[in-house]
Amino acid sequence: MAKDKGILTRHLQAAPGWLFSAYAIAAAFSTYFCMYAFRKPFSGISYAYNPTDGSEPETEMTVPLLDVTLDLKTVFVISQIIGYAISKFVGIKVCSEVTRGRRLLMLVGFIVIAQVTLVAFAVGPIWLKVAAIFCNGLPLGMVWGLVVWYLEGRRTSELLLAGLSCSFILASGVVKDVGRWLINAHGVPDFWMPAATGAVFMLPFLLAVFMLNQLPGPTAEDEAARTHREPMDGKHRLAFLKHFIVPLSMLFVAYFFLTAFRDIRDNYGAELFAEMGVGEDDEAIFTRSESWVAFGVLVPLAMLSLIKNNRAGLLGAFGIMAFGAALLGVGTWLYDQGHIKGLTWMILIGLGSYLTYVPFGSVLFDRMIATTRVVGTAVFAIYVADALGYTGSVALQLYNDLYYSSGDGPTQWEPFFVGFSYFMSITGLVLIGGAAGYFVLKHRRRDEQLP
Repeated sequence: MAKDKGILTRHLQAAPGWLFSAYAIAAAFSTYFCMYAFRKPFSGISYAYNPTDGSEPETEMTVPLLDVTLDLKTVFVISQIIGYAISKFVGIKVCSEVTRGRRLLMLVGFIVIAQVTLVAFAVGPIWLKVAAIFCNGLPLGMVWGLVVWYLEGRRTSELLLAGLSCSFILASGVVKDVGRWLINAHGVPDFWMPAATGAVFMLPFLLAVFMLNQLPGPTAEDEAARTHREPMDGKHRLAFLKHFIVPLSMLFVAYFFLTAFRDIRDNYGAELFAEMGVGEDDEAIFTRSESWVAFGVLVPLAMLSLIKNNRAGLLGAFGIMAFGAALLGVGTWLYDQGHIKGLTWMILIGLGSYLTYVPFGSVLFDRMIATTRVVGTAVFAIYVADALGYTGSVALQLYNDLYYSSGDGPTQWEPFFVGFSYFMSITGLVLIGGAAGYFVLKHRRRDEQLP
């Protein structure tokens, strides 16, 4: 662990537990919340490219390698996700090996690069816009791992990571609403809106990163309770995967589809609401729906911090994930039968998907390491899962656009999403239950309960 320096860092080392947790949550939440302003605003609207030769605006684009025509927004979304997925593969090595002294510079550098790509997205011709939004995803995919490094391996990690996880649930809605507001209230052109939104959040991001970097490392008591965490080289990464090959295989398959589910709901929420006739005149529809989801996720995940026994905490995380998967099926059945309206359905499947999704990026692997005492970092496992998950996101979005659209108009997301919700509910329950059963059978309760 790097030597802790700075007046603020020393004060945090001596601070009461509640004050340290409040500071850590605020810093991590703000950092990742602001990052979303550089990633998600563009997905809040549909796009029509206006050529300079005066011809009709383009709403579709032919993809040469596939010899197919896709919605222009779909091309942008998939381009960014491909960049984001590549970033996750790179992050398996970079984020698992990064030292504390390099995290601050990497965080700032990644956001500056992302903002430059958004300016290129605004000013370039259509081919450059596609390339720019691809390059936008390349640095942003590693931000999560750098932030989690500051929080994992502590006795209060569940609480800290739950607070961090609420950032992207809320931010996804808020930054899209901010982008729509910039267009409607200030006349910002559609393609300039993402860069303008990023500019609004640049200074808050820099302040948040400075605050985050003041956090001291885990204490001796933290390491005794949750196992010492250190950067992993290739040998340690391979040993980690071999040790957990059975449960990780089931979890990674579930996450492959779950990431696609969550990403489609997030990126095409505007289209889903429009198809259901919801929120046409409500500029804050995303903020309203995601606020309920964030609160519903925060409470159960934060309560996991009350469970001191690591094995019980791990099973608690599995229980929350299984409940989320079940909620996907129940909520969709209620909507399918006409018992609830579109907004309520979107909230319920949002809550169900995030209850299942969020533990992967926060408490699940942290508790897994603490339970088994295997040397490693949660960041490594998170990035392997994310790399596979975003690959699934690209594949499923292409599948829907190529094979599930009506063929005579824009892609229809609502019928695809209803079927996907049922599939995700059943598949999630089976795979999560299998992984939980593995730990029940293979890792017995320890004699002593860790503090």
